[in-house]
Amino acid sequence: QVPLVESGGGLVQPGGSLRLSCGASGSILSVTVMAWYRQAPGKGRELVARITSGGVSKYGDSVKGRFTISRDNPKPAVHLQINSLKPEDTAVYYCNADLWLSGSGGYSSYWGKGTLVTVSS
Repeated sequence: QVPLVESGGGLVQPGGSLRLSCGASGSILSVTVMAWYRQAPGKGRELVARITSGGVSKYGDSVKGRFTISRDNPKPAVHLQINSLKPEDTAVYYCNADLWLSGSGGYSSYWGKGTLVTVSS
């Protein structure tokens, strides 16, 4: 069972906005960094944004000023507000988090299955 599930992707016109969300499920003892990555067709996976449990965020250069990451505590969830979308933002967006699940013995990195964002007129 994948403990991270993304939602909010879809088709949007250039200049539009979307809000992606990712919720964590299961017996979660602790969460540290939560992040969004994306993978465009034919390209490698790249960091979009990450946020620590204390709320410190970092963005990839291509999205600075347009994307905003936020998270809910203590129930782990992370959101990505995407504004001023461009065709080059078209990609599968993946949620990633360092989770400590009950019975696991420590933190591990988990990935969601991804949500597709398509920017096209």
